[in-house]
Amino acid sequence: MALEHALLVALREQPASGLELARRFEKSIGFFWHATHQQIYRVLGRMEADGWVDVETVPQTGKPDRRVHTVSAAGAKALSDWLAEPLPMESFRSDLAVKLRGASYGDRATLLRRVRETHADHQTRLAHYLDLEQRDYPEPADLTGAVLDQWLVLRGGIRLEEYWIGWLDEYLTAHGSTEKD
Repeated sequence: MALEHALLVALREQPASGLELARRFEKSIGFFWHATHQQIYRVLGRMEADGWVDVETVPQTGKPDRRVHTVSAAGAKALSDWLAEPLPMESFRSDLAVKLRGASYGDRATLLRRVRETHADHQTRLAHYLDLEQRDYPEPADLTGAVLDQWLVLRGGIRLEEYWIGWLDEYLTAHGSTEKD
């Protein structure tokens, strides 16, 4: 996947300026596809040049004009074509996994501290995802269309965080590590 596809999805959900897209990435899409503000603006420019987005300039009082991006017909086709492509198998690439495997060759106590920190980060993210689910999707059985898709992606994030927490719990328990170590 390219950033272009993530931006097309975001713009199909709601037209936006570059700044608004960057903020949305920080709050939702960025949890599974990271992009800096500079990358978003650079790719939006390329998408505009390629005809994938249309831009409307909206004057603002006391501020620079706002450029609101919407998906063009060519962009909608590009997104549709990309969505229809076969999915490659997701690969698992993790510095953490390599460090856990190599723990016997270094300072295990320091690594265990890092593992506990990582565990706490995953617990924080899980709590955030669960809060989002409760706030934004209190009745998931009633969801349809794009909102159902958004909830299902959030559920994937919840399950992924549960996986990380469970795996790190297992590692810490196997090494007799507790929060007090």
